[in-house]
Amino acid sequence: MTTHDLLVVGAGPVGMAFALALKDSGLDVVLADARTAEATAADPRVLALAHGSRLTLARLGVWQAIPATAIDTIHVSQQGGFGRTLIRASDYGVPALGHVAAAGALAAALRQALDRAGIAVLDDTAVRSLHPAADGIDIELAGRHAGRCRARLAVCAEGGIDAEPAATLARDYRQHALIALVQAKGAAHGTAFERFTPAGPVALLPFGNAYALVHVAAPQQIDEHLALDDTAYLARLQAHFGSRLALTAVSERLRYPLGLRMRRSPVGPRTVWLGNAAQTLHPVAGQGFNLALRDVWALAEVLLRHPDDPGAPATLAAYARRRRADRTATVCFTDGLVRLFSNDLAPLRHLRGAGLFALDMLPPLRHFIAKRMMFGARAWP
Repeated sequence: MTTHDLLVVGAGPVGMAFALALKDSGLDVVLADARTAEATAADPRVLALAHGSRLTLARLGVWQAIPATAIDTIHVSQQGGFGRTLIRASDYGVPALGHVAAAGALAAALRQALDRAGIAVLDDTAVRSLHPAADGIDIELAGRHAGRCRARLAVCAEGGIDAEPAATLARDYRQHALIALVQAKGAAHGTAFERFTPAGPVALLPFGNAYALVHVAAPQQIDEHLALDDTAYLARLQAHFGSRLALTAVSERLRYPLGLRMRRSPVGPRTVWLGNAAQTLHPVAGQGFNLALRDVWALAEVLLRHPDDPGAPATLAAYARRRRADRTATVCFTDGLVRLFSNDLAPLRHLRGAGLFALDMLPPLRHFIAKRMMFGARAWP
């Protein structure tokens, strides 16, 4: 039976970023992923990377290898009501508020960095079971590297949340997201649009020569959108955005259900959960991966300060305490936006308009929101 200091379950962007953060720690780290390396690099998802995430990826030495499109302005508005606000990178002394990148390209850059660092990845190898004990955790592997191994800490950075209801916070938003790439003209290409409609938010993020679309609505409405041909769907989407930009083409449209699931504690016996294994958020404001990357960096820093036994209860408790405020604030912020903006009640419509107007007229308030979108609840990278 092989032994390691840490086994990371999942070699996606979150798991690989965490392993790379420990490359000079002296800890023996290995990753296991049920997919092949080629499948990971082919991930079609598009990620919104906050400025703080860009700084973290630069610290990891991979930023220059990631093709990314800068967001210099975020235009926020609501359909059918007054009020809008603009958040500009130039107001905060940063080159961009964030960037948009393909998850597959990010994964490929991280994998190359892991290979250079000599950190092993067990591809095509699933983790079948984890059995924590007082001094370590026994792990059963299936697939190409089937067998058993032991580690002092398991870091689960892949998959959803499989936990008892009492250990999780959950909410079904009764919404699905339609995602696609959209061609458009007529707007400055560094501008991202967040348009709140009665059915849900619609976002266009600059991505290469196109825009990444996230169109949120009730499941039956998404059914209708998917049944339309491209011309009819573009006309419906154009009605949400008015004359701000002209939509000219759309790629294949895909969908996925939306909900909130969050482990109340991201740690357990000899185990830490990161990324979607710790929390899954609504895509409004694009906070999911950015929160995960802040978790990654914080866990790496805690382990670097406590290298003797990375799975010790006191070490994991220190990590949980450090991340409590940011996790709670980010989840509440995202959940609050969804519940405030995904309805057409007249009093709330006026309240939303007043809020957007206040953001536009009060720079300190806008600054507060922008800094937390870039850096999290503590407003620093």
